[in-house]
Amino acid sequence: MIESYIAPREAAVVDIGSNSVRLVLYRLEGRAAWTVFNEKVLAGLGRDLPATGKLSPVGVEMALTALRRFAAVLESVRPAYLHVAATAAVREAEDGPEFCQRVAAETGLQVRVLSGEEEARYSALGVLAGDPSAEGVAADMGGSSLELIRLGGETLKPGVTLPLGPFSLADPKGFDAGRLRATIAERLKPAAKPFATESLHAVGGGWRSLAQLHMAISGYPIRIVHQYAMNAEDARGVARFVAQQSRASLDRLPGLSKKRAETLPYSALVLEGLIDRLDVKTVHFSAWGLREGLLFEALDRDEAEVDPLIAGCAALGGRQGISPTLPGALRAWLAEVIAALPPAFGRKRDDILASAACQLADLGARLHPDHRLELVFDQVLRAPIPGQSHAERVFLACVLNARYGGSAATPDPTIVERLLEEPARQRARALGLAMRLGCDLSGRSPQLLANASVTVDRGALRLTASEGYADVLLGEQTRRRAKALAEAMKLKLDI
Repeated sequence: MIESYIAPREAAVVDIGSNSVRLVLYRLEGRAAWTVFNEKVLAGLGRDLPATGKLSPVGVEMALTALRRFAAVLESVRPAYLHVAATAAVREAEDGPEFCQRVAAETGLQVRVLSGEEEARYSALGVLAGDPSAEGVAADMGGSSLELIRLGGETLKPGVTLPLGPFSLADPKGFDAGRLRATIAERLKPAAKPFATESLHAVGGGWRSLAQLHMAISGYPIRIVHQYAMNAEDARGVARFVAQQSRASLDRLPGLSKKRAETLPYSALVLEGLIDRLDVKTVHFSAWGLREGLLFEALDRDEAEVDPLIAGCAALGGRQGISPTLPGALRAWLAEVIAALPPAFGRKRDDILASAACQLADLGARLHPDHRLELVFDQVLRAPIPGQSHAERVFLACVLNARYGGSAATPDPTIVERLLEEPARQRARALGLAMRLGCDLSGRSPQLLANASVTVDRGALRLTASEGYADVLLGEQTRRRAKALAEAMKLKLDI
């Protein structure tokens, strides 16, 4: 299903976690969700919970200060959807109900305290909303708890909550990696067999920081955490590196706050324990989790079933004000060409990527022509659109590079060579040249496009026009565009 541009709606989630209190504002365009505002305070509500059974008094005041501000923002924005959810710390604390009453009295916000099973379920929904192909186990690590839930199948089975957040693991004797490893292994025992998996989808700020650190260490060229993947050996390596660092060393890591540095070694050790106990082979990092799960559940069924990559590309491309029917018409017009291209990611994924690319066919329409190529390439490569691997990001950027007349080298050959294999590069270039042919032949008009056809037959690329349209559609520029496509596909040209 391909989604056309839909008028935006505002949505908001207030997430009261054991470590952070956060407000995220989203703009929903059908299935596509864009983060337009994101503010958090590391209040540490659950810091004192293991010792006192209550919320941290300092954390409570910090949280209430933040929530009063968030309530003022929400009063101004008036989103169509609002979710206010609290997780493990508020759920488990003796004074959790009292805290919720204070929040309601001082801010007007009605807090929904999620059960452990609900927390796991919404985290899994968020992972699947950001990557519908995700299989294995979702693991969401917060300040006080770790939720595990299995992905795959038509329905989600109940997950589990384990006391494996940094605050639950804090030891009055101080941080001792060896002692903590033993504690983590013991607490993971009940989950070892039920949640054994080759693929772990890691959710949570601590693990996102580990992914960012690994990117920096390895010189990874795209600093996007969502759907970043590491094999077990690399993940275990960066986890052990962090666990061995002194607090002073962690404080010096770029982009890492002091409060995050305090809890990062615990996140590292829990990840290491999951790899070992669940026999994990690959760790996939998800920037989508509980908050997005709450949003996803609120979508209409028709919206929820749309592929997030196609929806995101449709929303991004649709802002250019060009004919909303062009992407679908272009995709249909190029059907035979697309079917003849060399495979890259498998037939199903190749078809989805082709549809997504056609949604972006006019992305550069309102950009300055002297800079259009570089801007479009970079925008597609780094757009906050879920549902695509990093290699697929590069693929789509290469498609748009060719669509706007770029050379095979692209604006950033280093990224392309590192993340995209040669057959995928060839397919991307040919697809982009095919889109260029269709757009330039028709002047981006679906009506004119319908009066021409492009087919692949007996080793030839054949371009024909309906009776009376040859002079209109098959000019010199069209011939140049068709020739470039035929050469890229190693075909003869027949016009």
